[in-house]
Amino acid sequence: MRSVCVTGAAGFIGYHLCSRLLRLGWTVNGIDNINDYYDVNLKRKRLELLHKFAGFRFQQIDICDQSALQESYAQGHYDFTVHLAAQAGVRYSVENPRAYIHNNVAGFLNILECCRTFRSKHLVFASSSSVYGFNCKLPFSVRDNVDHPVSIYAATKKANELMAHVYSHLHQLPTTGLRFFTVYGPWGRPDMAPFLFTKSIFEGAQLKVFNHGNLRRDFTYIDDVIDAIVPVIEAIPAPDSQADSAERPDRSWAPYRLYNVGNHQPVELAYFIELLERYTERKANCVSVPMQPGDVPATYADISELSEGIGFVPRTSIEDGLRSFVGWYRDYYITARV
Repeated sequence: MRSVCVTGAAGFIGYHLCSRLLRLGWTVNGIDNINDYYDVNLKRKRLELLHKFAGFRFQQIDICDQSALQESYAQGHYDFTVHLAAQAGVRYSVENPRAYIHNNVAGFLNILECCRTFRSKHLVFASSSSVYGFNCKLPFSVRDNVDHPVSIYAATKKANELMAHVYSHLHQLPTTGLRFFTVYGPWGRPDMAPFLFTKSIFEGAQLKVFNHGNLRRDFTYIDDVIDAIVPVIEAIPAPDSQADSAERPDRSWAPYRLYNVGNHQPVELAYFIELLERYTERKANCVSVPMQPGDVPATYADISELSEGIGFVPRTSIEDGLRSFVGWYRDYYITARV
């Protein structure tokens, strides 16, 4: 039976990944520190659903606690690791940079050391579309230069990619980084736009429209993201002796890969709000505000490498995805509390 350690298991992507793997018959060890960056009750409810599976085990561990993490790996004998735990949020990183260095850099080093020491077959880790910064060339490609991040969050994700490559080179640890593009769906994060906007519309509160509405995002539905992660876990990268790091920074002479995980369909913010108004059956109270520090005007994923590598094709339109999300939000936050 295949076993995997999933960090950030109580988080949005972590919960959905654990659920899918458990349904496929994997043994899953979930790790999370259950921090209060957002509603802890939402995290605990996700875990409650995961505990219904016999193959699920949970440990409340902070990835910055090196000894606790090593003990988990020593006892678990995990075949694979999917590292999703991180201090998330671009805007939060502007005012709290130390939290990002502590969790996303020092914490990631502990993960790398555990995978090296206990010989994980493959480490798959979460990067972000934020690494592209103000890149003007669209769509964003894993072949593009990403040396000019515009937030500490983005810088830590770029650092993760570099650190992973070092361990792939020095220790022959297979690693794959996944640059996620604005993931949304049921059980989503309360600090993300789909959740914030839906909440504001239902409550009749002001909805801040950043950059005066001149934004486009490559919104990626959670089911499509999981469709990408699951096959990547067992797609262990091999060294590429022909790799030219100047031309192909997404691959290497080391067992290392980078992929974009997106919908390849950027959506205008105005249309996004229009859909939410349709599905909530309410009018948004929009207030135009300037661009936030650390934010970017557009994201758009080139997913050709992921399509070639594992046959990935996103299946969920923004219309279907937002309809599903608003339905979940209504059931979880409104109907259940009436």
